[in-house]
Amino acid sequence: MPLVIFLTQLCNMKVTHASVPTKSALLFIIFNRPDTTKRVFDKIREAKPPRLYIAADGPRLSKSNEKDLCAATRAIVAHVDWDCEVKTLFRDTNVGCKEGVSSAIDWFFENEEEGIILEDDCLPAGSFFNFCDVLLEKYRNDTRIRHIAGCNLHFGKKWGDASYYFSNMTHIWGWASWRRVWNDYDKTLYKYSGEITEKLKSIFPDPFVVSSLTHIFEEVKAGKIDTWDYQLDFANFFNYGLTIIPNENLISNIGFGDGATHTVDSKNIYANIPLGEIAEVTHPIYVLPEKQADTIVLRRVFNVEERTRKHKKLSRRIKRWLKPGKYAM
Repeated sequence: MPLVIFLTQLCNMKVTHASVPTKSALLFIIFNRPDTTKRVFDKIREAKPPRLYIAADGPRLSKSNEKDLCAATRAIVAHVDWDCEVKTLFRDTNVGCKEGVSSAIDWFFENEEEGIILEDDCLPAGSFFNFCDVLLEKYRNDTRIRHIAGCNLHFGKKWGDASYYFSNMTHIWGWASWRRVWNDYDKTLYKYSGEITEKLKSIFPDPFVVSSLTHIFEEVKAGKIDTWDYQLDFANFFNYGLTIIPNENLISNIGFGDGATHTVDSKNIYANIPLGEIAEVTHPIYVLPEKQADTIVLRRVFNVEERTRKHKKLSRRIKRWLKPGKYAM
């Protein structure tokens, strides 16, 4: 075959990033969404984890068709057709998001020192699994690093020349971590007390971000929010932990819209972000958080620009009302 033809064919070949099986154990958390579960499970099948943990909460009695949806979802993950040790934690009754997910991760790390966690609406890129394999091994004993995220919320903007950067935030749309980190998880935030606002100010300079996080902390601690993930954020904040964020988006949340528990807005800017790939993992020189990157995401999530405009407008009104002599008799 002439060299030019061979090179042309080589360039046109489809690259399969998951051709090498992942080395890491994987926890797959499912519930009542057979459509998204199948798409994510197909990517897991390509990665062929050696040990697969599957956890599912039970159907809610208030939802008439949920029992059938849960059964259909569980049927999808029954088709493990690669050499794999499979363990399941299927609940008959519903325990809710906070208890269901956190107890599943408890179970996973009781059996594994480290691994990958995917939920049923978090579609991974092929190279996500290798990304996690490499970094789980590299930072296994580095207690500064607590979390490996799969998603990137910067829409193409890169931070540095390496494959990833460091953050103070924990993104949970496809992630990996170690038992040493999960041991610090506090579902009720019982261990944390005192002036939380001052502690958050030492991490985030923006007062609106701090006030938003303080409010969330208080709501979670009071049991008013049925979720598990904010607790992981606060454990990371209060231990000055670092998260690894890829410079390409390796997870797309395909679960926004009808059927979602929390991500119900199908027009959300973070819905269905296109996937990228990282063929070779390169490492940053400095182990420091990119504060500006975190600020951009948090200000967007908490709608800080709009809140700032309203605050300034109110301040101007107050100043006009309080002008000297305005209320003089």
